Amino acid sequence: MKEMKVGDKVLFYHSNCKNPGIAGFAEVSKEAYPDYTAWDASHPYYDEKTDRDNPKWYMVDVTFVSRAAYFVPLSLLRKIASSSEVPEEVEYIGEEGAQAIKGMALVTRGRLSVQRVEEAAWTILEQMAERGGWEKGGSAVRKTKAQPKASGKRSRGKKSEGPEEVEDEDALEERVVEKPVRRKRKVEETGPVEEISSLRRSTRARR
Repeated sequence: MKEMKVGDKVLFYHSNCKNPGIAGFAEVSKEAYPDYTAWDASHPYYDEKTDRDNPKWYMVDVTFVSRAAYFVPLSLLRKIASSSEVPEEVEYIGEEGAQAIKGMALVTRGRLSVQRVEEAAWTILEQMAERGGWEKGGSAVRKTKAQPKASGKRSRGKKSEGPEEVEDEDALEERVVEKPVRRKRKVEETGPVEEISSLRRSTRARR
């Protein structure tokens, strides 16, 4: 996380809910800085083992860009990753797209709270979020598109408790997943956070 740069793209991801998955898109608007909530004993994210002189947790600020027209569930990504052929409902991604999904840390190392998304996978995820095609309750569910806003909300690597559907940008919950806009960098594993998390404060990263 401390390697993230302003303008790097991220995914909002619902976690700790019945149907986790990708709900929207954002970008880094402020680079990593110490997560001050870890020093507040009254805060849910308080950590008595960290201090101001030697911070253990960091966060970045992210700005909302857009919602996914179609929520991309983790179950679908796992289905693609485990299938020998491209599932019929997303056949438009092709074999190369399926291979890109199969290489994602999200389906191979699910307990990363901050993880890289390679260019090929990012392109496929954007395509899936726009086109849909899979079934939920008998048909693909399309969300109303929202105009981009500069919300500048902070994100942190904790479990989220939001709904499956996104009603507004403040309800978006994510695991921050970074697109390597400038250069490839190593994945930073930051602890046992279940999936991707809440658009509340920050996505923490150990120092």
